[in-house]
Amino acid sequence: MAESQPQTPEAPKRNAFTRFLDGVEWLGNLLPHPVTLFALLAAGIVLLSGVFGWLGVAVEDPRPAGSRGVAEDGMIRAVSLMNGDGVRRIFTSLTENFTSFAPLGVVLVAMLGVGVAEKSGLLSAAVRAMVLGAPRHVVTVAVVFAGIVSNTASEVGYVVLIPLAGAIFYALGRHPLAGMAAAFAGVSGGYSANLLIGTVDPLLAGITEEAAQLVDPAYTVNATANWFFMIASTFLITIVGSLVSIFVVEPKLGAYDPERADPTILNKSMMEALAEPEKKGLAAAGLAFLAVLAVMAYTLLPDVRFPAWLPLLSGASVPEVLPGWGVLRDPDTGSVMRSPFFSGFVVWILIFFIAVGYAYGRVAGTMKTDRDIIDAMAAALASLGLYIVLVFFAAQFVAFFGWTNLGAITAVTGASFLQETGMTGPALFFFFILMCAVINLSLGSASAQWAVTAPIFVPMLMLIGYSPEVIQAAYRIGDSSTNIITPMMSYFGLILAWATRYDKNLGVGTLIAMMLPYSIFFMLTWSGFFFTWAFVLDLPVGPGAPTFYPAQ
Repeated sequence: MAESQPQTPEAPKRNAFTRFLDGVEWLGNLLPHPVTLFALLAAGIVLLSGVFGWLGVAVEDPRPAGSRGVAEDGMIRAVSLMNGDGVRRIFTSLTENFTSFAPLGVVLVAMLGVGVAEKSGLLSAAVRAMVLGAPRHVVTVAVVFAGIVSNTASEVGYVVLIPLAGAIFYALGRHPLAGMAAAFAGVSGGYSANLLIGTVDPLLAGITEEAAQLVDPAYTVNATANWFFMIASTFLITIVGSLVSIFVVEPKLGAYDPERADPTILNKSMMEALAEPEKKGLAAAGLAFLAVLAVMAYTLLPDVRFPAWLPLLSGASVPEVLPGWGVLRDPDTGSVMRSPFFSGFVVWILIFFIAVGYAYGRVAGTMKTDRDIIDAMAAALASLGLYIVLVFFAAQFVAFFGWTNLGAITAVTGASFLQETGMTGPALFFFFILMCAVINLSLGSASAQWAVTAPIFVPMLMLIGYSPEVIQAAYRIGDSSTNIITPMMSYFGLILAWATRYDKNLGVGTLIAMMLPYSIFFMLTWSGFFFTWAFVLDLPVGPGAPTFYPAQ
């Protein structure tokens, strides 16, 4: 009797959505490393400039004659870098392109402060206090909100909050993947919503400014460019993320089978309540936070002029003017919106995180001397090695794009196309957000994607009347909404590794399918909220940030 052959397990059926996810993963895998990508783009710009320069490509400059940067004949011409002048310019400016790249300095400065807060243990303690102290019935809301707020300090949400949320839900008898999904939605899906300015804000603002200066060389974009909209978005994303978790994701996951879990999954250090030194440290950090706020307010305090009749009513000697300091107001106009306070806001990020981080560490016992602060700063900058390499090549790409006028030519051509087709109204932003979301599926780094697309779309949309700040806000919606469903996102593998400890059979498709409802609802509600905020209510997206260009 012949031996029976072992049967090959039948391959699971693949539906249209699964094939789509396979296509996204395949496309993403075709892309080179972001550093290599920028190097290739920079080289490609040099080659294109030679071709376009030889062909004599030119477009009419839409800016008024006599304006800064406008040629005498009113044309924008492609400039070749494949000649003697071009090669000499590349060699003599390579270092300056790198060191003068706007995002580099602001990110390094901000990370000096964030490093102190992270090394002291403040960020981890604050996240635990926010989530572990929440009543059982609002744990989901607390997890999503904590995820959004954790973006101020970049990695802390991915490294601390997401595994913590899974452990909390597991301990409460709820599905741990539902907890991880809620945290992931807040940390990554809500990446562009926050109450505070984080490290990504000066980074994106610097890229936006570089792109805007292709049209207006004097234009500046502050790190606070989207702050007002971010604050409002924090509550929108918290509500939407919580509702999706409670009514869509958790019911779909169903009851959890503990047999699927790794027996060592519970991280006891994450689940423990705050120790007394940590509580005292958080109280000290709170006092330091108030002190920084007081100093910030004093730098904006104007002179207070009392009415002439006040001394008569009080019967006391009252000065006519109580002098303020207001040193960070605009020295010429006294304005707060367009002032050194906001244009130099990265310094406040540095001061804030050093003050609260050291106050916490000193009281909690994790920091004792200035040496601890210095070591924390050094560790933070040491973690940026790959980012610095990426910036070197991104800076060359942006500089070459500007020198060759290819960015300006693309922008003018694109803007003319939009005007000819009548696609210049605010509804255009729905398509722009969708396009950014799709691009993000294959290019998961927010800074890398924006560095590539900003030099094209910021000038293009500026030329049809929209401000760089509003364009950046729209980009951030599309980028954030699909962060949670793209395997190209840098932390996606880490989240998958954590999730498989609760379900050993969980794969990439399962994780993406679990997060897809968040992505859909975030995209729809956030886009509508943006449209209402900017174009129906006509509210600024940030301090001194106009909706239209030129400012109306």
